[in-house]
Formats: sequence, structure tokens, C-alpha cells
Amino acid sequence: MEIGKHWKMIQTVFQESRGSSTHYAVATVNENGSPHVAPIGALFLRENKTGFYFDEFPVNMSRNLERNPRVCILAVNSNPAFWQKSLLAGKFETPPAVRLMGSVGKKREGTEEEIAMWQNHVKLARGTKGHDLMWKNMRMVRDINFDSFEPVSCGEMTQDLWK
Repeated sequence: MEIGKHWKMIQTVFQESRGSSTHYAVATVNENGSPHVAPIGALFLRENKTGFYFDEFPVNMSRNLERNPRVCILAVNSNPAFWQKSLLAGKFETPPAVRLMGSVGKKREGTEEEIAMWQNHVKLARGTKGHDLMWKNMRMVRDINFDSFEPVSCGEMTQDLWK
């Protein structure tokens, strides 16, 4: 499937996932070839099939990306009401999950706009000790260029969603 044709739907799934899970699962490859999955909450998609995330905490993931820039990101809408409604109806109105694949760039200083997006995202926690310890000084980002995606199939309940 062509990623550009489905980009708006992919963005919707990512927004719903962030709202229900607060993070995405990002897979990279360890030096020995084994998979490594890290939760990343500071990921944003742009309109042009790209995105960026704040690379402040994921030490192993950062090391893996220096060797191999490929990533697979899983977004799942975990909202219980969404699942209950879908199960009762016997179908999903919107996709419950999607995988995005792409390549990650080198670490760089985030722009003022990117930092403001992140600070707006965590504004409810502003003023807490945890916000100050984890998120107040988020600055380093990596760009992601997405080149493909893979819908998550739930059998008949998802069969008509990506046409």
C-alpha cells in the first residue's frame, strides 16, 4: 500500500494512540541482531510523511540507530471505550493500530517550534517535580523519514479500513 494515500488515516491512528497510551513502541535492532523495543512518548508526525522525536532518554535505541537507522513504530489505540464499541459492532470504524517504517536521522538540536510542541503536549504536568526532572529541558531530536506502513490486522473487523 502507498503510504501517501493513507497518511491522514495513519496520523489519526497515531493521535488516538497518543491519547490512549501516551507512548508508541519503537523497534530498533541491537548489535547482535536481536530486536529492541522502547516506549517513546515524544514523537510527532508532520504532514509530509516525516516526523521527529525527542531523543533524550533511550540510550540503547540511540546506540542502535547509530549502526542502523531503520525503525518500526507501532501505534495502538488502547482506549477501552473504542474497543468496547468496536467489539459490540463487530467492526472498527477507524483502524485500531498501524506500524510505520522509516529511517532516523542524526541527533540535532530541536527548533523552537519543536520544543514548543513538546512543552504544549506536557503542559498539564508543568509545575510538578517530575516535569522538571524529565521534560523541562528536552532539546535533542531526531527526524524520521517514513517510507512504508503496515496495517495491524484484526481479521474481519479491520478488513475494509485501508482501501
